[in-house]
Amino acid sequence: MHEATEATGVDGVGRVLVVIPTYNEAANVSDIVARVRRTAPAVDVLVADDNSPDGTGAIADAMAGTDPRVHVLHREGKQGLGAAYLAGFAWARERGYDAVVEMDADGSHAPEDLPALLAAARDADVVIGSRWTRGARVVNWPLRRHALSRCGNLYARLALGVPVTDATGGYRVYRRGALEAMDLATVCSQGYSFQVELSRLAHRAGMRIVEVPITFAERERGDSKMSPLIVAEALWRITTWAVQDRRQAVRRGLHGTPTGQVRWP
Repeated sequence: MHEATEATGVDGVGRVLVVIPTYNEAANVSDIVARVRRTAPAVDVLVADDNSPDGTGAIADAMAGTDPRVHVLHREGKQGLGAAYLAGFAWARERGYDAVVEMDADGSHAPEDLPALLAAARDADVVIGSRWTRGARVVNWPLRRHALSRCGNLYARLALGVPVTDATGGYRVYRRGALEAMDLATVCSQGYSFQVELSRLAHRAGMRIVEVPITFAERERGDSKMSPLIVAEALWRITTWAVQDRRQAVRRGLHGTPTGQVRWP
């Protein structure tokens, strides 16, 4: 357990905000927030709800009313995972947080793994809770999902040159400097491709990215937001970025432009 105070936040990291996007997660949101608060009592939680018709936002409001470390961001409608995280990043920046955590509301990202991710963030700019690095476990996934995720991540790594095994993983810690170094204003993708895009931007900005093994479990309650359209978007965007990167590399080579990276001090 991290030793922390209200003033200093998490030891070696600072004030941390866990952003949990929700849409129709009434069956899960209370449990996931309670587990975060129990496992990492020094962090704050922001539930970013996309006007869920099942009452998720009202449940989050009730939790916020009894716990000053729980906050709710009500959004006008279902705008997608990427947009919810970007709104959460902006909310954190405006309030001076030192790090932001991405976490799913459906329980697939175990809050019990959060202390390990925060410990790794002491010496890294970006921490990815990885499903495919040594020591990780994936529970209750069919073979088709295993194959889809592994092949998608292999394609992203080879096409974009991002040196991580789980570029699509959505359990992450971003230090404030990493978010400031990435050009988030250009981000417009969702789902799998949103996580890949941020992995690419962090790598291009020279951020130190580390992976921490997690236990990833398929949701037990509610409906998955995964769809063939999300997968197709990811493949299309990864291919587009790969072509853009190669064209830029060719132009740099023709003009003799150095390819130095910007480091976060």
